[in-house]
Amino acid sequence: MTSQTLQALIFDVDGTLADTERAHLAAFNHAFAEEGLDWRWDEPTYTRLLEISGGKERILHYWNQVRAGMVDVSGTAVREIVQRLHEIKTAAYEAIVNSGGVKLRPGVLPLMEDAKRHGLRLAIATTTSPVNVAALLRKAIGSDWRLNFCVIGDASTAPLKKPHPQVYLQMLQAMKLPALACIAFEDSANGLQSANAAGIQAVITPTHFTAHHDFTGALRVIPGLSGVQVRDLQSWKANAAKEERAAA
Repeated sequence: MTSQTLQALIFDVDGTLADTERAHLAAFNHAFAEEGLDWRWDEPTYTRLLEISGGKERILHYWNQVRAGMVDVSGTAVREIVQRLHEIKTAAYEAIVNSGGVKLRPGVLPLMEDAKRHGLRLAIATTTSPVNVAALLRKAIGSDWRLNFCVIGDASTAPLKKPHPQVYLQMLQAMKLPALACIAFEDSANGLQSANAAGIQAVITPTHFTAHHDFTGALRVIPGLSGVQVRDLQSWKANAAKEERAAA
């Protein structure tokens, strides 16, 4: 087996496994209302904020925009407010997921099953919170969802958010695989840059919120994973290798 033989599929979560962003948006707005803030993010605002990876980072970025003149005398007050908002938001998101408000994108589970039939390993590389990951996959796959993945990277293991490659580098190290033996699945430019910076080719399935991103460097950009099988991935990798050799 060569280093370029496909051996593992690594999945992002938000936007990739499921189109979660409207649920996240509703949860953020719920948290703001609960805390008595007059903030209400609309879709255009949230679309711009998605360029910032991480929920707490997103809240802090917005805080710095709308309250730039406020002085945090204690040095911890803003951080504590952001933490509290994020905790309320996370609980609201989990409630939405548990009520059936978020489902996996079409084609995700069939591709995972096909990968397992071919002996490929599955992994998760996200910088969302482990609570969000568990809520989504427990509802979609079942209580033993973790058994489907050989390794899981999330915000608890990779504090450096995408586009930093930390979470992908951790996955490669944990699986003891070279980057060329893997394909990543992402929906955003930050995710693509994170995977590529770790040397991993990425298949992009954009959502309504990320369709305008620049996906230069992607292995493929496709509407979704419906009908995609391991043989397609292997073919795309082989064609990319041929094109690279031809360009050399």
